[in-house]
Amino acid sequence: MKRVITYGTFDLIHHGHINILRRAKEYGDYLIVGLSTDEFNEIKGKKAYYPYEERKQILEAIQYVDEVIPETHWGQKKEDINDHKIDVFVMGSDWEGKFDNLAQLCEVVYLPRTEGISTSKIKADLKVRI
Repeated sequence: MKRVITYGTFDLIHHGHINILRRAKEYGDYLIVGLSTDEFNEIKGKKAYYPYEERKQILEAIQYVDEVIPETHWGQKKEDINDHKIDVFVMGSDWEGKFDNLAQLCEVVYLPRTEGISTSKIKADLKVRI
């Protein structure tokens, strides 16, 4: 079985999220999503609309996702690759080059983002409308 992992906050799920999850799943048989906890998001300077448990529940309902694990710190990716026997690490192209050091552990793939959509854009659009 070929195992794939990706990471993110996955707040305000939109078709860009679905696209990256679908494309990530195409690289293997089992997709694990490392979901940033609320505490880790705080360290990163991010604030999610939905709390961790609700974002996890949403992700678990998506057909491409086989397992959701909490992401609690930056160094966790190497640990997860080893602990979960990961074959392919997938991230969006906005992270291009940032995780090349993981190529010694598994294949690293950067997928193009879906044009015209992001959680930041949704939040900005909603702010303008309110």
